[in-house]
Amino acid sequence: MGSPRVKLLYDIYHMQIMEGDVIRTIRENIRWIGHFHTAGNPGRNEIDQSQELNYSAICRAIAETGYKLYIGHEFRPKSDPIEALRRAFEICDQ
Repeated sequence: MGSPRVKLLYDIYHMQIMEGDVIRTIRENIRWIGHFHTAGNPGRNEIDQSQELNYSAICRAIAETGYKLYIGHEFRPKSDPIEALRRAFEICDQ
């Protein structure tokens, strides 16, 4: 399209399942990405140490690209949802 207003949603959860090399893909294609979607894998559970995805590393890689737009987080909290969201933010903001 050639328009800076048309970008892709990059679904980290599904891309991990489909290709597994999300950091490389993000770095190589950041110019096309306008929104990131996160979820724990497996099961869309909370972002914590039980998940396959290392969101600290992924979010650092995103920040290193200079990305300043949106990251949406989908999860099924195991306990208090506000506390779980706070922990997810802390993990992604390192």
